[in-house]
Amino acid sequence: MMAKKNPKKAIKNVVIVSLLAIVFLHLIHGVTLDRMVVYQEITFSSANLPKELDGYTIAFVTDPHADTGRRLRGIVEELNSRQIDLLLLGGDFTYDQNDIQSTVDLLSQITTRDGSFAVEGNHDDYQILFSLLESHNITPLSNSGVYIQDGFFLAGVEDLWNRNPDVSKAIAEAGEDSFILLLAHNPDVTMTQDTSNVDLTLSGHTHGGQVNLFGRISIGLDTRVISDYGIRFKGGWAESNDGTPVYVSRGVGEYYPRIFARPEVTMITLRHEP
Repeated sequence: MMAKKNPKKAIKNVVIVSLLAIVFLHLIHGVTLDRMVVYQEITFSSANLPKELDGYTIAFVTDPHADTGRRLRGIVEELNSRQIDLLLLGGDFTYDQNDIQSTVDLLSQITTRDGSFAVEGNHDDYQILFSLLESHNITPLSNSGVYIQDGFFLAGVEDLWNRNPDVSKAIAEAGEDSFILLLAHNPDVTMTQDTSNVDLTLSGHTHGGQVNLFGRISIGLDTRVISDYGIRFKGGWAESNDGTPVYVSRGVGEYYPRIFARPEVTMITLRHEP
């Protein structure tokens, strides 16, 4: 006599197998693709960019979080092979002050035509960081700015969580017709301050959501722990409160394990748009 099937047990088994498969998928992604750096190529066009700077190349590296291992060394080698014009560092160099020296040592080995510039992140002690950056010929920006080339003004603000970012102060010395690029570790700054005179803002901080269930649901962003604006600044292109373009890099380091949040170095090509 055949045993009577138990539909409840069958459903339970299907649910258990499905959950295990989902967990397995996320773990596999976390130890494979989420450890491989992607060099995200983006292009930004502006009429304010001088014609002479058409094709200007920028590497944006953010959130290394004291990564002094193989990943960061590989980034240094790759960027040096590309002969970039400018290196921008978006903060969160470390979460352990004992490792900051070796992190900055590595980043300072990246060669550029027009130098390297940086802002602080929420995990940085800005006094220690800025002193170390300057000793390695990397210029820190703290509610301040500088002309990189005629007509190209670079500005950077203090960290939103630790100090007092001031966009207007950072861009105060820029001419009206200049192309203005703003570095702000936390993109939330662009929602509370006037960025209408800024052409492009580069940010990090959100790590692409860090841990994303099914590649979409971000634990930190959907609960508004990382950003007050949910997934608005999860990664890639976004807009400030006044409509200014903001690009948010997923960053390169691991504060927590990454799941469906592949580490990113952003490669920016600027174009003059008549």
